[in-house]
Amino acid sequence: MCRTYLEMPFKMEAVSFGYWNDCVDPDDLEAMWTESDVKSEWISVGETKGSRVHLSRDSDNQPCLTQTEMRAVAGIVVQRHFVSQIDMDMLCTIAEIESGRQILAKSYNKKPDEVNMGIMQISPKIAEWFIRESGYRSYNVAEDSKSLYKPFLNVYIAAAYLKWLSNFDNKNFFGVGPAPDAQSRHGGGVPQSKGPIHATWDSRTSPEDMALMWNNPNVKKEWKKSGEKKGKVRFSHDVEKHPYLSRVELRAILCALCEMISMRFINGVGQHTGLMGVDYPTARWLYDGMGYKAYSVEAVEDLTKPFVSMYFGAAYMAWLSEYEGRERSLAFVAQAYLCGPRNVSLQETGPLRDKFEEILSRYEKYSRDSSSGCTIM
Repeated sequence: MCRTYLEMPFKMEAVSFGYWNDCVDPDDLEAMWTESDVKSEWISVGETKGSRVHLSRDSDNQPCLTQTEMRAVAGIVVQRHFVSQIDMDMLCTIAEIESGRQILAKSYNKKPDEVNMGIMQISPKIAEWFIRESGYRSYNVAEDSKSLYKPFLNVYIAAAYLKWLSNFDNKNFFGVGPAPDAQSRHGGGVPQSKGPIHATWDSRTSPEDMALMWNNPNVKKEWKKSGEKKGKVRFSHDVEKHPYLSRVELRAILCALCEMISMRFINGVGQHTGLMGVDYPTARWLYDGMGYKAYSVEAVEDLTKPFVSMYFGAAYMAWLSEYEGRERSLAFVAQAYLCGPRNVSLQETGPLRDKFEEILSRYEKYSRDSSSGCTIM
């Protein structure tokens, strides 16, 4: 699908939406119809699937989302792009406060001289920066004001902004999901989470890497035991249906860091993207400036692919191992990866270091007991 990304400030122009079809892509509209609460609400007011769906109007006759529709949009965006990272209810609350869920809401800030737009009151400058610099490119963006009013794009950029804010001054303000439960790959009685999850190993891994995974005897044994078939290998899921990797699918130091950073959640946790928590600017720097080009990274979503995230995590570790031209110890590399190289104190102990060493010891024991080795990069 051809995509146009924002390269310059929006051109402000008059906008008018009368139907959902005017402001969402067909696949997003289809996703809305799959939400049972939305479907019931729409059918109750005479809407029919396959026809144009009217937007609701508030007391001022402005197009707006109902609370049911708002929860659905937020839930779909979070489930697709920010699982275990952003609270859906927070997005809904912000929309209620900022715009009253009005799709075409617009406000002006005199001091920064900017306009805020849409349900989440997003500044075009913020949207431009996230799309250009941070790699959030899952939705089409044109060079006009109309695109930023679209509910899914507006909520998507807002969620990305919240994720960035959650790491402001290295502080995590938003809650995340629980660690994966040590249960079978598809344990029974697991409650369904809101929104569809269709991610598989094959959808996020190249055929060459999948062949390597199948050639690993431990991975092959685990996959066959859980009934996986080539071309349709499912991720493990926790009790809330969040996809994650089993320990057989990981190894040693990288594994211990992965456990601490993302708890093996494919999409990452909190402000951390992907298994290894490498953010898009760092991955681009490693790719463009340091020559790590075995995997390309064109958008932040690429870092939710296990091999891509693991590769750039390993690349960052390799860079840290020779930080400032000196050969560094494992203790330095681990602390630097978790806290930043300028914040390392090898003399001090603490819960973070203790936790890392405890997790590392578990993986080292597993490696000793395993019949096959594993190399990365």
